[in-house]
Amino acid sequence: MTITQQDELDALRKIGRIVANTMHAMAAAMEPGMTTAELDGIGQTLLEREGAVPAPRATYGFPGATCISVNEEIAHGIPGNRRLAAGDLVNIDVSASLNGYFADTGATFALGSVRPPLDRLCRDGRRAMQIGIAQVGHDKPLAGIGQAIGTFARKRGYTLIRNLASHGVGRSLHEYPEEIATWPSRGDRRRMHDGLVLTVEPFLSRGGMWAEPGDDEWTLYATPDAPVVQYEHTVVATRRGANIVTLPG
Repeated sequence: MTITQQDELDALRKIGRIVANTMHAMAAAMEPGMTTAELDGIGQTLLEREGAVPAPRATYGFPGATCISVNEEIAHGIPGNRRLAAGDLVNIDVSASLNGYFADTGATFALGSVRPPLDRLCRDGRRAMQIGIAQVGHDKPLAGIGQAIGTFARKRGYTLIRNLASHGVGRSLHEYPEEIATWPSRGDRRRMHDGLVLTVEPFLSRGGMWAEPGDDEWTLYATPDAPVVQYEHTVVATRRGANIVTLPG
């Protein structure tokens, strides 16, 4: 989607705020012993209260209102009977639509204390997203996002999952410019333009390179097996840089 009018930006900010508030409220509600289905129920209630429609379910028939991935699950985890425990890494990915506008956000949260390497991975994962966002702006190369994130990851000894990419969003959950690499890539000469709506969502890992589906055909796991974190915002490219629309408020 390309934003051309203020009312479009206002509508995008509204659903962006809803998904951000939902994600952070879910994270605040996490506690040991809670099932991921119970956590998803909190998210569904909050989205419904705002009149928002969970996008994974409406778009792809995903069996949940939100995606909740725990520890070895790195994306698209199905809410169910799994019980959270102290020390878990929990990725909460919330995307939804309101009045025809879509926004997408996600983050990895530690439930209680985690080992220092995982705590550092979380901090660096958020930093990797911020570095990618700093490359967003009118007439900047889309490949610059992955180049900057890749440089950061390499210097700190991390890997990046290379088949889970950022994407266009706005009038649907996934749209032009389709796949946007959050790792160094060659041959992509596309450039951003003023008003372009996209996500920035690197998957930073301590050894994982690829995402592979499990038996349920939804949940993704890292290959090689390694811890992975993901942080995601929906942003609008402008002549002044990135305008983040998935902020709580």
